[in-house]
Amino acid sequence: IDVNECTSQNPCTQTCVNTYGSFLCRCEPGYELEADGVNCSDMDECSFSEFLCQHECVNTPGSYYCSCPSGYNLLDDSRSCQDINECENRNFTCTPQQTCFNIAGGYKCLDPVRCEDPYIQINENRCMCPAENTGCRDQPFTILYRVMDMVSGRSVPSDIFQMQATTRYPGAYYIFQIKSGNEGREFYMR
Repeated sequence: IDVNECTSQNPCTQTCVNTYGSFLCRCEPGYELEADGVNCSDMDECSFSEFLCQHECVNTPGSYYCSCPSGYNLLDDSRSCQDINECENRNFTCTPQQTCFNIAGGYKCLDPVRCEDPYIQINENRCMCPAENTGCRDQPFTILYRVMDMVSGRSVPSDIFQMQATTRYPGAYYIFQIKSGNEGREFYMR
């Protein structure tokens, strides 16, 4: 008569399977059977692939989970991270005069554009030098301010944005230039 070792002494640390004249030990998902054939040890799923999680894989006994850095939410696929738009969620500390600008993992508070004399402000990001003002004779007609979030890891060189001149004013000519932020010659116009 076969002795059922699983009920009489259960030598296995997790699941015991009785066989004729012997027994087998099995492990729960997320664990692997050790060389002794009896004990089960945690399987480190994070060591299998660096692509399990978009940001960080955290091993747990019998399983794993993915985590995201501060300023990101874990998506429903339980592996991908998405930036939290603090400006859209109204979760920011900018003053009423400032503009909230979402960036990867956070936000920035941007001060309003201030037009320097002889320029006058015509909307929130454009300054105009009126033609009737003599101080505007050799100055650009308008200055337009644009703020862009530059994501690191881009392949370079690459085009970032495009501006196009119009022929609204006969005899006018257009010069585009980067007003600031180009000290290290990282950007150029073409």
